Amino acid sequence: MLRTIDSLGDLKGKRVLVRSDFNVPLKDGEITDDGRIRAALPTLKKLIEAGAKVIIMAHLGRPKGQVNPDFSLAPVAKRLGELIDAPVTLAKDTVGESAREESARLKDGEILLLENVRFDPRETSKDDSEREEMASQLAELADAFVSDGFGVVHRKQTSVYDIARKLPSASGLLVLKEIESLSKVTEDPERPYAVVLGGSKVSDKLGVIANLLSKANILLIGGGMAFTFLKAKGYEVGKSLLEEDQLDTVKRYIEQAAEKGVDLVLPVDVVAAPEFDKDAEPTVVAADAIPADQMGLDIGPKSQELYAEKIQSAKTVAWNGPMGVFEFPNFAGGTRAVAHALSTSDVFSVVGGGDSAAAVRQLGFDEDTFSHISTGGGASLELLEGKTLPGIAVLED
Repeated sequence: MLRTIDSLGDLKGKRVLVRSDFNVPLKDGEITDDGRIRAALPTLKKLIEAGAKVIIMAHLGRPKGQVNPDFSLAPVAKRLGELIDAPVTLAKDTVGESAREESARLKDGEILLLENVRFDPRETSKDDSEREEMASQLAELADAFVSDGFGVVHRKQTSVYDIARKLPSASGLLVLKEIESLSKVTEDPERPYAVVLGGSKVSDKLGVIANLLSKANILLIGGGMAFTFLKAKGYEVGKSLLEEDQLDTVKRYIEQAAEKGVDLVLPVDVVAAPEFDKDAEPTVVAADAIPADQMGLDIGPKSQELYAEKIQSAKTVAWNGPMGVFEFPNFAGGTRAVAHALSTSDVFSVVGGGDSAAAVRQLGFDEDTFSHISTGGGASLELLEGKTLPGIAVLED
């Protein structure tokens, strides 16, 4: 059982350190998708209402242990303040003089955001003693710890794992919701159980596919990874994305699916183009007739219909990875078709984080029409693989 915020007792006047996932996309210094900030609000509001002094840790991008203004959390502090309708102070550092001074200055119900935890190389260090040293410094700032950054719970990092061993710790509302929803598709799903996998590389999803071949009833493959499957079946794939070194593994998966009675569904047609470009001229071709000078950039209209039918025949669906280059309107049809099928059917649907969640929002779907949209791409993938997540295990009684 995961420890909850209520297990921490009366928090009035207590300094509570919260790990949130504010790794949001930026363009010219502006946040283009604030979904992860919005997802953090229920936990933060609960703590504020309890009278806690809230100190938030988060990361943005990959600054590689160096202070880099391009990855400052300043835009996040501004947006969070707007969403929560209260000022959010941004410390100039993570465990330094500014963090100590600002945390000491906090009043009940106020919020302090520490600067990007990944500006400190110890955050992601593989050396346990280095991470523990930073965790001790963070622990001096607070009386309790709440883990609410689901997108990072698969990482054994200071602000996720080590700090939870230094302070009384609990899971936030977002992490609880994520685990509850994802357990419905990983532990005992209502059947038929369909999994839709997309994205660019098969190699990113090997563990997931291996695990799902003994769990799913239907496995729908799209995105760039589909072309390695098509090649493994003997089809020519032109200039499409292809992982030659995974062909033998994929052939085994196709055989295992047949042996286990898993309905492994591949595209029957694709939307191809001569180059990877948003203005490239799209052409629909059969999956076994991709021209040598073309690359597949989306599943085709017949495949879209087929995948929608398979999704609507299921009771539980997990979706991780887009069906094509959804950022380009000419190649967004497959991803839109999957999202539409999920949003208009009665299935229990979990949309994996990362690109899938971004696609749902970018393509204009109402998030409430899906059972759950995860905030963590890597974390949800590892749960689908059947892995134990260190940032979750450390919160269990």
